[in-house]
Amino acid sequence: MRRWLHTEEMALEELMQRLNAVSQCTDEIMHQDIIPLYAADIHDQLKKQFAYLSGGRGGDGCPVITFPDYPAFSEIPEKEFQNVLTYLTSIPSLRDAGIGFILVIDRRQDKWTSVKASILRIAASFPGNLQLVLVLRPTGLFHRALSDIAFKFNKDEFKMKVPIIMLGSVSELQGYIDKTQLTEDLGGTLDYCHNRWLSRRTAIEGFAQKVKQTAQILQSFGTELAETELPNDVQSTSSLLATHTEKKDKMKEDIRLAVEQGDDILGSITKPVTENPEYKLNQDQLDNQTTVERLLAQLHETESAFDEFWIKHQQKLEQCLHLRNFEQNFREVKAALDIVSERLSAFTDVGNSCSHVEHILKDLVNFEEKSRETVAKARMLASEGDAFIQSNHYAVDSIIPKCSELHHLCDAFTTEMEQKRNVLNKSLELHGLLEKSMKWCDEGIYLLASQPVDKCQSQDGAESALQEIEKFLDTGAGNKIKELKKVFREYAHILNEDLKEHIQKVFQKQESMEEMFQKRQVSLKKLAAKQTRPVQPVAPRPEAFVKSPCTSPGLQRDCVSNTESGVLRKVNYRRGKTEMSELHQSRGGSTMDDEENLAVLRQHVMNELIETERAYVEELLCVLEGYAAEMDNPLMAHLISPELQNKKDILFGNMEEIYHFHNRIFLRELENYVEYPELVGRCFLDQMEDFQIYEKYCQNKPRSESLWRQFSDSVFFQECQRKLDHKLSLDSYLLKPVQRITKYQLLLKEMLKYSKNCEGAEDLQEALNSILGILKAVNDSMHQIAITGYDGNLNELGKLLMQGSFNVWTDHKKGHSKVKDLARFKPMQRHLFLHEKAVLFCKKREENGEGYEKAPSYSYKHSLNMAAVGITENVKGDAKKFEIWYNAREEVYIIQAPTPEVKATWVNEIRKVLTSQLQACREASQHRTLEHTQSLPLPASSCTSPSRNNIRNMKKMDERKADLTGLEGYVTTVASKYPEKGKGWAKTSHSLDASEENDGWSSAEEPLNSSDAEEEGGGGGGGNEMKLIPGKYTVVTDYEKGVSEEFAVKSGDLVQLIREGEDGLWYVKNLTTGREGWIPANNLLMLIGNSKSAQSLSSSESGTASSTLSTSSSCSDSCNASSTSFSDIKG
Repeated sequence: MRRWLHTEEMALEELMQRLNAVSQCTDEIMHQDIIPLYAADIHDQLKKQFAYLSGGRGGDGCPVITFPDYPAFSEIPEKEFQNVLTYLTSIPSLRDAGIGFILVIDRRQDKWTSVKASILRIAASFPGNLQLVLVLRPTGLFHRALSDIAFKFNKDEFKMKVPIIMLGSVSELQGYIDKTQLTEDLGGTLDYCHNRWLSRRTAIEGFAQKVKQTAQILQSFGTELAETELPNDVQSTSSLLATHTEKKDKMKEDIRLAVEQGDDILGSITKPVTENPEYKLNQDQLDNQTTVERLLAQLHETESAFDEFWIKHQQKLEQCLHLRNFEQNFREVKAALDIVSERLSAFTDVGNSCSHVEHILKDLVNFEEKSRETVAKARMLASEGDAFIQSNHYAVDSIIPKCSELHHLCDAFTTEMEQKRNVLNKSLELHGLLEKSMKWCDEGIYLLASQPVDKCQSQDGAESALQEIEKFLDTGAGNKIKELKKVFREYAHILNEDLKEHIQKVFQKQESMEEMFQKRQVSLKKLAAKQTRPVQPVAPRPEAFVKSPCTSPGLQRDCVSNTESGVLRKVNYRRGKTEMSELHQSRGGSTMDDEENLAVLRQHVMNELIETERAYVEELLCVLEGYAAEMDNPLMAHLISPELQNKKDILFGNMEEIYHFHNRIFLRELENYVEYPELVGRCFLDQMEDFQIYEKYCQNKPRSESLWRQFSDSVFFQECQRKLDHKLSLDSYLLKPVQRITKYQLLLKEMLKYSKNCEGAEDLQEALNSILGILKAVNDSMHQIAITGYDGNLNELGKLLMQGSFNVWTDHKKGHSKVKDLARFKPMQRHLFLHEKAVLFCKKREENGEGYEKAPSYSYKHSLNMAAVGITENVKGDAKKFEIWYNAREEVYIIQAPTPEVKATWVNEIRKVLTSQLQACREASQHRTLEHTQSLPLPASSCTSPSRNNIRNMKKMDERKADLTGLEGYVTTVASKYPEKGKGWAKTSHSLDASEENDGWSSAEEPLNSSDAEEEGGGGGGGNEMKLIPGKYTVVTDYEKGVSEEFAVKSGDLVQLIREGEDGLWYVKNLTTGREGWIPANNLLMLIGNSKSAQSLSSSESGTASSTLSTSSSCSDSCNASSTSFSDIKG
């Protein structure tokens, strides 16, 4: 660095010396060192032409200055006169000026007095040496004679040291100065133009000033360049180099323009010679030519000096820029090397299976491929640094350590990469050995399970089975683990605790399998060696009697006597007992073998579950790293179209969340059950809540698939697929989560089929049901998100329980009769969505498109609040129909399901919703009734203690509650006729669109009410007696004979039946007057007649002609602010 600074100082000093020399030389050429006066300064004075330097020379080369006839000569200011004479005498060379000047004063048209004054003024002011003064005296006779006389007598007055010669004509003048050196006005042939001369002198002097100014500017610029401090970053250094280069280019341009200017001046001087080779330049023109040539030489010297300095300065800046680039690249490359080294260090996992190790190896290869560019950059940068060192860079001391560090990091990374690869290859070899052993064991177990027990009972069958076993055991030489210690010793450098445990388990499995083979061999050898039992010809086997029950008794008597028959029966009994014992043992062995077969099949299912789970996790990781991560890679940004940017969440949904769940949790949990496959149901149940993430993924799938179709031909996806070496495109992998969640239920069904008598069968069944429930929820949610036009939040409706398409008829109380008749025969196609709090009616609309875009959408029509809904389970004439009615059958919807099974499912689900609502309200009502009973007065005629009465009432209410839970009919609830406004689902049913298929019109036919149903069902004989239950009723006649004289009711009053007392009395509260009292039950039936509870809920089963009884129960304070009652409907 110091050497470079010294060189820089020397270059600057040399530049300054050379440029100073140019400035001095320019001044000398232009004589500015003596008389610093320029033509441009006295341009107007020179232009008057009272004196001029024509370029003519005397005989000895003296310059000739001509004073032409100028009438106003005496009026010229002294300063101007002095400047012009000074400037004209400074133009000739010093040598010519030293000889002296010849003055030609032309006064032919003047008077003697003026001649005398001119001579005296010139003599007094002329600054140079004079050799001769030639005066052309006036031509007039008088003034000519006067001048001769006056000049003789006044000669001493002219204070000139040179002779003054008075000439009478031009011819006399030519005797002193050659004709060729005189201008045309003096009778000569010298070509002179004063304006041209003045313009040329101005140009030459301007050029000289340009040369001097250029040298001075380059001096300042060189000093600025040399004193500039070098920046410490690439951008500043690059900016500085660009700035200095720009200034240098401007300097070069100025020099080029100056050279061009000098060449133009020189060309104008030599132009006459160029045009006419015989033309000879006068001495003044030759002097001008020489002057311009010398100035051009100085300008070239200036340019040369600056170029040499700039080369050194530019080299310094470029080396500085190289150094800053090197330092910046070093920092970036070192950081990248540190990152790849850290990631490489993270490859500590040796894998838990061949596929896992292969995946890690593939990841390592991919990582090596990606990191290869980083290592290559590091090595290239190190080579670049070495080149700087070889080129004697001024910062060698800073470059050498960085190059050494880069070489060390690259070599260390390459070495570690090779070590990781060797470890994984060794791990792959070990897992290959283990999987080969496990596969051999599985094949052996499968062989044992596949050998039919009944065929092995014969000698030939046993021998054949033995041969199969021996043949299989012969294959164990290349498949099984021979020495456990040898394996531990050979693979010691890659073994961890998990891998050691795995090896031991595999070895134990191998030993257990071999033990099973040994036991099977022993059994088969016994069977093969067993002698065949002889059959006595006189004693048929007991089975013969069973198989031939119709054998003739006479034939038996002919063959065997009674005594012989008794003996034979004893023998056959003993033999049958022995054979039954053997058969029992055989069946016991068969049962054991069956259990072994099931265990093998369970293990196969478990292996498939785990292997496919690992493959699934690897595929998800591959997609996330190979596609999703690449969308954030700056190096791939140019391949992504602007419309696709920032759409990663839409394309991949929550796949990353799914991957982390399976990789970190579920796969590890599954591996814990590898030895206990029948218990794997518990694993699913423990993680069942996490499987809800699939619902979010499936809901996003339509948007994802739509986006994929738009950009499936993108170069970005093609490049990612090429890098991953995938045969299938991305959309196939985006479908994997959907396929996986459906795969689980198939595997669970298989596992359950082989585990029916095992400990975990119940968990497997529950897990299967849960997975199927998730699939149903996913499917339902896919339909739910397609609902359009609903003004509200669907999440407020509670959980979606069911959804499906139905034919729907309307049968409302309000509406035109003709329209009702039309609506009765023309069904609407509606898609129903049953939520916990409402049921939605939508119209299904098919969409055009492909894939998920072809999925239907559902246009919202109206909804029913479940708190105001009732159902009729059976509709006459069609087993697939049921009714949903609203607000005490104000609105009735006849629903036709596709099948009776679908109808039954919906009815059961609706029953569950309404029963749960009723149950909650009943419990609240019972609680409030008990609290209120304690404060009520007792009837005067009651002879029963209050405690007993309360106990009886409590028992009755418990019985009703018990009856409620066991009803086969349906229980519904009805809310206020005018439900709360402001909530989408809480409004009364919205009317249908009247313009659409007439499905908005309602029927005017009145539905069957409770009293009609009672007459039809009970009019035959002995009808059903109406029973009173607590609730609110409307009085239809006046009553003033209550037990309490203060208690009375009038027609139209609203009363509440609170509880039943002794002797047929009811405790009643008049809600209109607020009074309370006891009323006999018979009178009470007459008072309320057939009036229904103020808010009742009833259900009828039409088609069965069964009577329907509507009874009431109050739960006003427990459900809503408005009173609500319920009806128990019994079919």
